[in-house]
Amino acid sequence: MLNKLNPVQREAVTCLDGPLLVLAGAGSGKTRVITHKIAYLIDQCGYAARNIAAITFTNKAANEMRERVGTLTQGANTKGLVVSTFHSLGMNILRAEAGLLGYKPQFSIFDSSDTWKIVGELTNSGDKQEIRDIQTQISNWKSAFVSPGQAAQIAENDEAKVHARIYSRYQGTLHAYQAVDFDDLIHLPVVLFKEHPEALLRWQQRLRYLLVDEYQDTNDCQYQMIKLLAGSRAALTVVGDDDQSIYAWRGASIENLHNLRKDYPNLHVVKLEQNYRSSQRILKVANHLINHNTKVFEKKLWSDHGIGDPIRIYAARDDEHEAESVMMKLMSHKFEHRTRFADYAILYRSNHLSRAFEEQLRTQRVPYTVSGGTSFFE
Repeated sequence: MLNKLNPVQREAVTCLDGPLLVLAGAGSGKTRVITHKIAYLIDQCGYAARNIAAITFTNKAANEMRERVGTLTQGANTKGLVVSTFHSLGMNILRAEAGLLGYKPQFSIFDSSDTWKIVGELTNSGDKQEIRDIQTQISNWKSAFVSPGQAAQIAENDEAKVHARIYSRYQGTLHAYQAVDFDDLIHLPVVLFKEHPEALLRWQQRLRYLLVDEYQDTNDCQYQMIKLLAGSRAALTVVGDDDQSIYAWRGASIENLHNLRKDYPNLHVVKLEQNYRSSQRILKVANHLINHNTKVFEKKLWSDHGIGDPIRIYAARDDEHEAESVMMKLMSHKFEHRTRFADYAILYRSNHLSRAFEEQLRTQRVPYTVSGGTSFFE
């Protein structure tokens, strides 16, 4: 099972002596490390699958991880293995322990549209931006473990005092409906564990080894959940990269990487620096840009894929000019090399940027599909 891993990946998989941080650069095989470690724990270390939890940020990543582990264990018993998002794990904890917090096990989970309606009714306002701002403020308070009472105490102006009152009424409304929101799925398990040590002990005995993917994207609430579950045993592997932290806007903090060192003085760090995805030229540029970032841990990505083609940078005036220029390059290259449209891909940072490119593709009558999303015109 370990033969297909490079020496550093193998070290990360077999390291069980205390808490481990796998500092995984882009394209370095972090998912392979996590899935092989789960299989290693089951096949070689005697862990029951039900005593292992692997936590990630998306259902897609969780499903992929589960499938890979099933392939690696080759029919070994993986029943009960927890591979889930933070929210899914939090929901399962709350369902099992609901009575301790005054909820029924069948409590409802309100999504953002449900909470939008509640906040709108409480504010008696049709101002969409105001409602959105209050939703965001409540979410931030919960992530920072600020109760409605504490929010009122720290309010520095009239607007903040109004928001704190709405927060209090909002929580009362949720409880009256026997409902929680998405933030509660992380926030309430932490409250539960701090107020009811017997519940924490039950879950520490159930989940005896924890693995956390995309650790750099965790917020304080998620870190507290992991820290409590890991307990003094600290049978824990987290995989992350401070250079890939992109969710500061929703409370993610690379401070959690600092906290690992502070909370676990015996933390072992393994760096995955070999990139299997890109050429050395791309990595050289990436390393140059990354060097400007605030560093928690130093690393240097490298590749054995060769130097690679030159990188061209084009500064366009606006989105439309950019799309037009890309289309001209594409059509010129296709004509020169007698290729197919299916041989090309246009990559963009986020889905809303597809509009200008799709307009150009339609104007030129170029057949295309949108991968991983929907067309702007659908």
